[in-house]
Amino acid sequence: MDFLKSVPLFADLSEVELAFLAERVCRREYEPGTLIFCEDDRCDGLYVVEMGEVKVFKTSPGGRERVLMIFGAGSSLAELPIFDDAPYPASAAAVTGVALLHINKKDIYELCRQHPDVALKILRVMGSRLRKLVEIIEELSFKSVRHRLAALLCRMADSKGHATRGGTEFTLPCTQEELAAQVGTVRELVSRNLRRLQILGVLRLKGKSVIVTDLTALRGEAKRWE
Repeated sequence: MDFLKSVPLFADLSEVELAFLAERVCRREYEPGTLIFCEDDRCDGLYVVEMGEVKVFKTSPGGRERVLMIFGAGSSLAELPIFDDAPYPASAAAVTGVALLHINKKDIYELCRQHPDVALKILRVMGSRLRKLVEIIEELSFKSVRHRLAALLCRMADSKGHATRGGTEFTLPCTQEELAAQVGTVRELVSRNLRRLQILGVLRLKGKSVIVTDLTALRGEAKRWE
């Protein structure tokens, strides 16, 4: 119940309503790289990330992967197919070892009937996701690889970074190949553009640690268009 209370989707629920969910939650654990659900599978409920990170992705007929989003602790997954009664529109897999809380679809329906504000919160989450997907479409359509990569690094600096003497530092949550999947390119181009950003003096790399030495310049790269 303490964790559910910390999830934005359920933050305003009463103790009784939180207890209703807690009694019905099923906790599931996954090793890194394990599929959680596949595109076109039937959706049977909502997931909340308790620990770790989950990627949601699409795969082309040729096998190329495009990561749509990465979700951390407190995030919810699979809201859309719960309400349109359609299969999952994308696949999800564990990036790290993860623990997920699964809440059955019928229990979400009952909660929404009892507490309409939950339905409104889910709509806000879905609206935010839609805006992010529109941004992804814009970036893929109009921005170069370097500018898309800079935009992704800016988002990571904002969400994961902490101030140090050298700049804003954060740890990459994934490999360069997975970075490439998020910006719609291949690993070689990600590696080349990371080197380019280092030459420009925008950032430094130490293994998976990124130090953004000039966040203003990185934001400038992120805002450029082809």
